[in-house]
Amino acid sequence: MTIIPTKLEGLYVVEPEVHGDSRGYFMESYSHARFAEHGMNMQFVQDNHSLSVQSGVLRGLHYQLNPKAQTKLVRVIAGAIYDVAVDIRNGSPTFGQWVGVILSESNKRQLLIPRGFAHGFCTLVPHTQVLYKVDEYYSPDQDRGILWCDPALGIDWPASKPILSDKDQKHPLLLDAEIHF
Repeated sequence: MTIIPTKLEGLYVVEPEVHGDSRGYFMESYSHARFAEHGMNMQFVQDNHSLSVQSGVLRGLHYQLNPKAQTKLVRVIAGAIYDVAVDIRNGSPTFGQWVGVILSESNKRQLLIPRGFAHGFCTLVPHTQVLYKVDEYYSPDQDRGILWCDPALGIDWPASKPILSDKDQKHPLLLDAEIHF
């Protein structure tokens, strides 16, 4: 397993070592010991699984406030997504900056998103399934979001007319969002 830092501190791309043969493949998708070697000692408590039937489904940008903020380890088990993490840590030199990574069934890459980041993704193909681990349980009272098309962020999403939930269409701009990381 290779853990690759991005331009945003604490945000990593994880590339598993895939052992394949004529039967298929085997890979270790998570190892607490390997992550601890890199100073990441989170304890995941919940796995979430989403299915997006159409391409162009955009989910996000989501986060939870403290004390229920979440670290996420995101991977795709079917299809492909453009996965985005936005730094919303007050005082961070990269506040408001984002990284986008293609995660797919074929590349098997994962994105480790620390607390203090908003997260969203857009499906690139139909019938995409995303699986992600979190280190804190879902808390409706701390659930927040940022508008996916905030011009201050300038995220280059791969869909001109994404398919959005009612909730995701109504999130505030970053400037107006409730954040305290």
